[in-house]
Amino acid sequence: MAYGDNAPIIIKKVKKVVGGGHHGGAWKVAYADFVTAMMAFFLLMWLINTTSPEQKRGIADYFAPASVSATTSGSGGILGGTGLGDVGAKSEGSTSAMKQLAPEAPKTLQAGKSSSSAAADDAAKAAKEAQARKEEEDFKSAAESLRQALQDMPELAELSKQVIVDETPEGLRIQLVDQEGRSMFEQGSAKPNDRARLLLRAVSKVINQLHNRITVAGHTSTTVGAKGGDDWALSSARANASRNILQESGVDADRIYQVSGKATSDPLYPDDPTLPGNRRIAITLLREKPVLPPDHA
Repeated sequence: MAYGDNAPIIIKKVKKVVGGGHHGGAWKVAYADFVTAMMAFFLLMWLINTTSPEQKRGIADYFAPASVSATTSGSGGILGGTGLGDVGAKSEGSTSAMKQLAPEAPKTLQAGKSSSSAAADDAAKAAKEAQARKEEEDFKSAAESLRQALQDMPELAELSKQVIVDETPEGLRIQLVDQEGRSMFEQGSAKPNDRARLLLRAVSKVINQLHNRITVAGHTSTTVGAKGGDDWALSSARANASRNILQESGVDADRIYQVSGKATSDPLYPDDPTLPGNRRIAITLLREKPVLPPDHA
């Protein structure tokens, strides 16, 4: 059959597919997201293994959401209808939120303060113990010096039995006591005799070796049949006379802390208050208080 001028024209349209196959390029996007997620996951695992517990806690607190207000009244905003002052309608929502968000003192500073306080207490305790040891050694040395002086000097050897040296809670006590027929003061008199002066000068040499303050106390004994005697005035006068001799022998007046008369109130021999040994002069080198550290409050 011959084609004429009126033959039909046929047009064929072909769709051209651009991309990678029948799925297109969508798989590349999914694969990239997967690789990125895996990289972030391994990075997170690495960070978890390399951070300390304190750093982990800080990171967790940073990302934890803070509840600003727990109330549902009012506008529902940050304050939620509550007030910050002490007056007016309010609830505990904003107040509790402010307490939660308020910074606390760093634990390291608190620990540092407590350790500093403990160190100060330890230093004070060590200073007190060192002071006590030194004081004990000084007292022993002074007592030994006095005993040696009494033995070396012939004029004091016979008086050594009238000297009693002991330690008390107050300090080192040196007592000059009367013996039968060997008194240091005439009966009823506050004037020391030559025997008392000799002993007091020997004691002053020992006192001058130390820096402690001293007390001087006079004691009397109960006299049988005596009436109207003023033992308080007599014991005080004898203690003051002994103080004068100590100062004349070189003892600094600033070291005299107390001069007192105790009459018969504190006998050396309580079972027999009439014994001559109850009449005595007691000189005490006081224990010194320990020096506190400069930062001690």
